[in-house]
Amino acid sequence: METENNEQTSENIEFTNRIDLSELQESVFKIKQQLQKVIVGQKDMMDLLIVSLLANGHVLIEGVPGVAKTITAKLLSRTIDVDFSRIQFTPDLMPSDILGTSVYNLQTSEFEFKKGPIFSNMILIDEINRAPAKTQAAMFEVMEEKQVTIDGNTYKMEEPFVVLATQNPIEQEGTYRLPEAQLDRFLFKINIDYPNAEEELEIIMREQALEDTTKIGKIEQVIKGSKIIEFRSLIKKISIEQNLLKYIANIVVNTRSNSFLYLGASPRASIAILSASKAFAAIEGRDFVTPEDIKRATIPVLQHRVIVTPEREMEGLTSKQIIEQIIEAVEIPR
Repeated sequence: METENNEQTSENIEFTNRIDLSELQESVFKIKQQLQKVIVGQKDMMDLLIVSLLANGHVLIEGVPGVAKTITAKLLSRTIDVDFSRIQFTPDLMPSDILGTSVYNLQTSEFEFKKGPIFSNMILIDEINRAPAKTQAAMFEVMEEKQVTIDGNTYKMEEPFVVLATQNPIEQEGTYRLPEAQLDRFLFKINIDYPNAEEELEIIMREQALEDTTKIGKIEQVIKGSKIIEFRSLIKKISIEQNLLKYIANIVVNTRSNSFLYLGASPRASIAILSASKAFAAIEGRDFVTPEDIKRATIPVLQHRVIVTPEREMEGLTSKQIIEQIIEAVEIPR
């Protein structure tokens, strides 16, 4: 009799999500499947790119030349049925080259606005740190408010709207440091390392097997852009407990009082961690956030938003290492 009661109790304890995330998980799996046809390794980068899409955020991808920064961004755009444009940033690039400009129409005797390449759904900005401050400033409004104001007229961007920017940390000649205000508008900064020996061999073998086909030609569209918008609404409904909100706040506030950091993170960083942790929970099939989701989101959200003091920088200490120390120091809610 007691055994029967125990069996009934165990049968009754079934945790089911309030939100159906099966379609979202399936779409994420399909996108990864397509990317893995070409990209070897880099699983963290794939996860972060997909999470940025779902969390409605822009991404800065940093790595040395040849580690598939640009190709990954292009491949991701191929998996989704959205408009894509690529802008190569150069020192002579002007704001009008990105945003567009008013052109005089002789037939109507009026000025008409010709949209620039920024008017797309997914924009790849290659070598973003090669453009001067004037051009970088042109990105502020469009990245934050998803609109462009030209000659007193405001033009809204079509959703989904995501900027994927790449930069090379090694080359210094002909580059400009991105303003802190612009860096703060990126949800994530993704650092890409060299592949290991095993992955390097796999890359060479895949290149050898390509023959007449192209890498991009292997990628299929697996999801509509409208679905991304639906998934974003779904993710906002992911629940998070009050003590976890306090956990996020404590981590961000600690960056402002840390003696190793010259500049701490802004409240925008707290909101970014919240959005990203919800997206991480969703791709794992959970409708609630855990401390692990927050930890997973914290480093890519914070590492480009804080500035290490010159003394610690000379000692070789990085923003990532300091953030890891802060995460270890802040008590995890139970």
